[in-house]
Amino acid sequence: MDKKEPPTLLDLALHRLLNNEPVAIQALDEIPRELFVPLFSAAFMGRHKNILTAMVKVWPFTCLHIGTLSVREAQRELLKAMVESLQFLPVQNSASRSPKLRILDLRQDAGCKTICPDISTKSPACFHSCAYSDHSIMKIEAQASVTCSEPEVQSSKQAMELVVDLSLDGTLREREFLRLLLNKVQQSSGSLHLCCRDLQIDKLCDCRDTLNHLDLKCIDHLSVDQASLAEVTTLLAQVVHLDRLCLSKITCRSLNGKAFRNFISQLRRMDHLNELNLSSFCLTDHLENVLRVLPAGLDFLHLPFCGLSYTDFKFLSECPQANHLKLLNISNNPMYWEDCEPFYNLLQNISGTLQHLAINHCLLTDSTISVLIPALSHCSHLRVLSFSSNPITMPMLMRILEYLTPLMQLKYVIYPIPVHCYGRWHFQGSLDRQKLADVQEHLKIMLQEADRNDMNWITYSD
Repeated sequence: MDKKEPPTLLDLALHRLLNNEPVAIQALDEIPRELFVPLFSAAFMGRHKNILTAMVKVWPFTCLHIGTLSVREAQRELLKAMVESLQFLPVQNSASRSPKLRILDLRQDAGCKTICPDISTKSPACFHSCAYSDHSIMKIEAQASVTCSEPEVQSSKQAMELVVDLSLDGTLREREFLRLLLNKVQQSSGSLHLCCRDLQIDKLCDCRDTLNHLDLKCIDHLSVDQASLAEVTTLLAQVVHLDRLCLSKITCRSLNGKAFRNFISQLRRMDHLNELNLSSFCLTDHLENVLRVLPAGLDFLHLPFCGLSYTDFKFLSECPQANHLKLLNISNNPMYWEDCEPFYNLLQNISGTLQHLAINHCLLTDSTISVLIPALSHCSHLRVLSFSSNPITMPMLMRILEYLTPLMQLKYVIYPIPVHCYGRWHFQGSLDRQKLADVQEHLKIMLQEADRNDMNWITYSD
C-alpha cells in the first residue's frame, strides 16, 4: 500500500489559515501574491465560500481559471459565489489590495493553469481570453488604442470577461446558473462580456430566447440534440470558429432539398473543424456532400446511426478529410460483405494515426470481420477498440485476440459475447452466464500466455 505524502510546511500553513476565516480574509491584503494560487486551490477544494469570495475581489492577477480543479455538485455554489463577487468599480477602501482580475474562467480544463504567466505588456495578458467576439477585451482595447492617440483618463469601469461552458438542458440547476450569469452581465452595464466556449443544446426550439443573450462568435464547441436541419443551419450562420460540432437527432425532409444545401454551405465555412459528430442523422449515399466541404485531416469522426451505404464507405476510404483520423466511430451502421473492402482500405489509410475505433452493432460476422483483421493488426497506435454486439463465434474471437496482442499501445478492448453463449440466435435468446464466464476465463488465460496482462478485455451482458 502506497504511503500518503506528508504535508509540506506550505500545506500546513494554508490549512491553519483556512481554519480561521476572519484572519484568512484579513490576511489577503498582506500575503505575497505568490501565495494566492495555492490558497485559492486549497480554499476551493475545502469549499471555503467566504474566503473565495474575498479572494476574487482582491485577486492580484489578470486571470483566474478553475482549470484542473474538480467541480462537483458541492462546488457549484462556489462558482456562483465567485460570479457574484465580481466587481466592476474600484474598491472604495483604499487600504484594500487593488484588484487586477479581468478574466474569470469557470471552465474545467486539464490543460489550463490557475493563472497565465506574466508577460511584459500594458494590455491584460491571458492565453485563454476571447479572440473572436466584438465585445472581447482584446478587441475593445485594440479599438481604444486606435481611436485614442494620447492616454486619457480611464473609465471607472474596466472591460472584463466571464468564460464558461453552458448546457441548455432545461434543468432547474442550469436555468438558475444562466440567470445568475445574465443578471451579472446586466449589472455591469456593458463592461462584462459573457464568453461561452462550449455550448450544449437539448431541444433547440426551447432555447431560442436564451440564445439571443449569448454571443455565438465565442463558441469553439457546439452540440445540438433534437432540432430541425433548418434550425441548426441558422445557428451555424452565427458562429465563426468551431473546433467541434456534434449534431444528434436532426430532422431533414430531404437530402436533396434546399435545407440540406444550406447546411452544406455553412459547413463549408468551418475551416478549423477537427471533430465532427453526426448521430442519428440519416446520410445514406450523401456522406460525400458533408465531408468534402470540410478541412482535410479531421482528427475525430463519429457517424453512429447514419445509415451508411457502400457508396459512403467507399468515399470515406478515399477522402482526404478522413485520412489522418485519431478516432472513428461508425457504430450502429450495418456493414455487409461489399462494405468490407472500402472499410479495409480506410483502416489501412489511417493505421498510422488511429487510436480509438468503435464498430459496435454493425452486424459483423465471422466472414466480414475476418477481412478486416489484417488491417486492424497494422493500427500500431490503437489504444481502444470497441466491437461489441456483433454476432461472431468463439473461434473468431480467439483469432482476433491473437492478432491484436502484438499491438502494445492497445489497452482496452470491448468485445462481443460469442453467439454460443445465447440460447437462440444472437441477442434473441437468454444468456448462459456460465458459458460467458468460461469465455472470459479463456481470454484471460490467452492474454497471460501472450504476456499482455496490461490489456483489458471487457464485455457487456445487458
